[in-house]
Amino acid sequence: MGSFSIWHWLIVLVIVALIFGTKKLRNIGSDLGGAVKGFKEGMKDANGEKPEQVTQQRADDTIDVQAKEKHNS
Repeated sequence: MGSFSIWHWLIVLVIVALIFGTKKLRNIGSDLGGAVKGFKEGMKDANGEKPEQVTQQRADDTIDVQAKEKHNS
């Protein structure tokens, strides 16, 4: 009763393919792959492997404003 054999996994795979269809499974796989790729790119950016690109992007997002005090007269 411990782990499943290869035959159990093949039967599960066939049942899933019959229920969802191969086209839908292919779309789910490509969506999942794109999500993993985006996550890996985000982790590279967070680790600082592209520091010049990140600092340039942050400098472009800065807005220079001057705060004024409001007087109630």
